[in-house]
Amino acid sequence: MQGKMRALVKTERAPGLTLQEVDIPSVGPNDALVKVAATSICGTDYHIYSWDEWSQGRINPPLIAGHEFAGEVVEIGDNVDIVKTGDMVSAETHIVCHTCPQCRIGELHTCINTSIIGVDVDGCFAEYVSIPAYNLWVNDPDLDPAVASAQEPLGNAVHTALAGPVAAQRIAVTGAGPIGLMSIPVLKKTGAQLVIVTEVNEFRLNLARELGADIAINPAEEDPVAAAMEATDGLGVDGVLEMSGNPQAINQGLKMLRPGGRMSVLGVPSGREVTVDMANDIVFAGVKMEGIAGRKMWETWYQTAGLLAAGLDIEPIITHRMPLEDFEKGMDLMASGDCGKVVLIP
Repeated sequence: MQGKMRALVKTERAPGLTLQEVDIPSVGPNDALVKVAATSICGTDYHIYSWDEWSQGRINPPLIAGHEFAGEVVEIGDNVDIVKTGDMVSAETHIVCHTCPQCRIGELHTCINTSIIGVDVDGCFAEYVSIPAYNLWVNDPDLDPAVASAQEPLGNAVHTALAGPVAAQRIAVTGAGPIGLMSIPVLKKTGAQLVIVTEVNEFRLNLARELGADIAINPAEEDPVAAAMEATDGLGVDGVLEMSGNPQAINQGLKMLRPGGRMSVLGVPSGREVTVDMANDIVFAGVKMEGIAGRKMWETWYQTAGLLAAGLDIEPIITHRMPLEDFEKGMDLMASGDCGKVVLIP
């Protein structure tokens, strides 16, 4: 398809994005062109927008930002047979090599040659996006495009939650950003006995309660470890989903855990080092600690789609919808924390 489209472009090594008219991307033999119906803002997108230290070391302008989307396939390459025009799709945003040792043993989510759309290659803050057809997930056509666009981060929540036992378990979630918030209904839907959430932002803390958190704690006002111990008769929680990347929250999460419990870590600290009491909180406690990298391809996508089909409701997490041109307002909301998921409509 030839022509022009609007897109949010990182034009230079400086804060901000620019709404520009650019060429509609071409489609290679193994690619598909998707007309974007909805695209949601991720924390990574805000890092790129604000041009933080991570972005300065990773992003090479010019680049179209954005990696979470849903839309309609409007063109396919000559070799494509796994999707067809008219399909409503979302995308696994990690483009993997299929040839490294990790890919060949079935651990594609840890591919050592991963490229990410909107980070390493042009993304979806645009009217159209071209992507390898292998990375597309065909949606139920009745699924709200805003919800469909949020399946990628929802998959992170699902992967983190289901990395250990959930049914009849007492689980703490440290950090109620959008993915932490998504983990609450996932935990409830999969049978958690008790869900404790810690978060300093009152808007998100209230949203956590709305989504079903049994106990919601502001650690700036209350000791979350003491509260978790009281709620579990002094035994500690069975699992912690670490969603914040905050060093203090990581240590609080470890101290909430019962001996032999599990901590599944999705949050990324802004610094390189976090100090923990390795001996007492991990080794002697027999804690199982696992880093969560994105979504398992494609196991997590089947789990996520199954949960949505079974009635998992993440609509309350989508707190704002706005036109693509209002992206700066969306970024301001992300900076404030007074939002759940912010969705842009091209």
